[in-house]
Amino acid sequence: MSSLESPLRTSTKFQGSPSRLLLTALCASLGPLTFGFTIGYSSPAIPKLEKEKLLDGKSLTGWFGALMTVGAIFGGPCGGNLIEKYGRKRTLAIAASVFFVGWTMTGFASGIKSLLIGRTLCGFASGLITVAGPVYLAEISTKTLRGFLGASMQLSITVGIVAAYALGMACSWSMLALFGAMSSVLALLLLVCIPETPRYLILKNRRKDALLALAALRGPHTDVEDECRDIEEGFMQESGSSFSYSEFRKPELSRPLFISVMIMFFQQFSGINAVMFYTVSIFQSAGYKNSELATVVIGVVQVIATLVACFLMDKMGRKKLLIIAGSTMALTCTTFGYYYYRMSSGTHANISWLAITSLIIYIIGFSLGWGPIPMLVMSEIFPAPARGAASGIATFTNWFCAFLITKEFIAFQELFGQAGTFWIFGVCCLFGVMFVSKYLPETKGKSLEDIELYFLGRIHWRDDKSQSDDKQPMTPKLQGSGSQSSSSENNQ
Repeated sequence: MSSLESPLRTSTKFQGSPSRLLLTALCASLGPLTFGFTIGYSSPAIPKLEKEKLLDGKSLTGWFGALMTVGAIFGGPCGGNLIEKYGRKRTLAIAASVFFVGWTMTGFASGIKSLLIGRTLCGFASGLITVAGPVYLAEISTKTLRGFLGASMQLSITVGIVAAYALGMACSWSMLALFGAMSSVLALLLLVCIPETPRYLILKNRRKDALLALAALRGPHTDVEDECRDIEEGFMQESGSSFSYSEFRKPELSRPLFISVMIMFFQQFSGINAVMFYTVSIFQSAGYKNSELATVVIGVVQVIATLVACFLMDKMGRKKLLIIAGSTMALTCTTFGYYYYRMSSGTHANISWLAITSLIIYIIGFSLGWGPIPMLVMSEIFPAPARGAASGIATFTNWFCAFLITKEFIAFQELFGQAGTFWIFGVCCLFGVMFVSKYLPETKGKSLEDIELYFLGRIHWRDDKSQSDDKQPMTPKLQGSGSQSSSSENNQ
């Protein structure tokens, strides 16, 4: 089969100074940080709310934790529509504004109604962030930094979680909520300093604004005209900028949607919520009585591992990290199950070290792969006109599965036992590894436009394991528009 030089790869673009891009990503990261703060808030706040009788009974406590996921279930699809109608940057601003209202209601709550409404609003804003954040970072990035910046969103989330844990050790529940309100105000102010994504502006036929945005992101010495032309060429490969949900019947859209939805499913059914649920009891069984300090320690492990993932993302690739991480998580879920099996038989006294070791290794594995990569893949594999709708569907799947796991976890335990529950999660991790190995193409070092062409069947990526540097040019081969790539062609 003859190989042709892809028109998207003939131009050599100066990538510009990464400092501008990194600074822009940093300004956009305050929204995800506030999202992480929302996740971490319930752990230190619930005991204090129960002590003050604001949360009275297990039912109210359960709903206070679950309402965040309920709000996010609706926020995800809404975010998909907002990023197409108002833009990625404005959707981030809307999310920051909703966060502010939700945190303010929570901080000044005098009764259960305000607490629950505030928590739901923060959940809704979290759903918006999980759509707008990854898409914004993917669309402003160069192909050589997209993995790093995409993973940095998960890093911001973990930093927010640790901040909530740490501040919760010293602050009241109301003061902690006001810290969340302050972070959302700071996020809103920093958004004023950054541009809209060039791809969204070109999609809306605002070419002049797109050039200005590219110049702001790449620096004065970058050939932004050249990059703008490449983006426009990518849009020309599509039927048009308009989109309807009926187009998901097309293979070039149904295939990436299927991949993203399944990866979101496997992320939530990997057992992460169950592991975090048992963090305190695991440390207590090993003799560590300070449960608040235990959660901070686990949070710090997550931050460090996610930081490592940021640097590995564009070196090892998404696919390899998911496979390594999923295999690690499957193994540790098995050892968790063994620990709880021994505990149920009354012979666990001398193996509490196994639970702590499994916990730390599991958290490291999750943070290296299945934590940051699902959102990164979601932001990469959809064509621009469908990116909002498809991301909304994928995010809805993620949050709906999170709600099911959170709400039905106790029933799951009663049905299968603690050991059986973790063994089932381990099997899910293995299925996730097999799915990624068979269906997920490696997107490391590929432009968003080339990823679109791949799913259209117009190029395929050769196995470039022999290449020592991702910056070396890759020569795509011509394929028929209806052909399907085999799983071996997907591997890098």
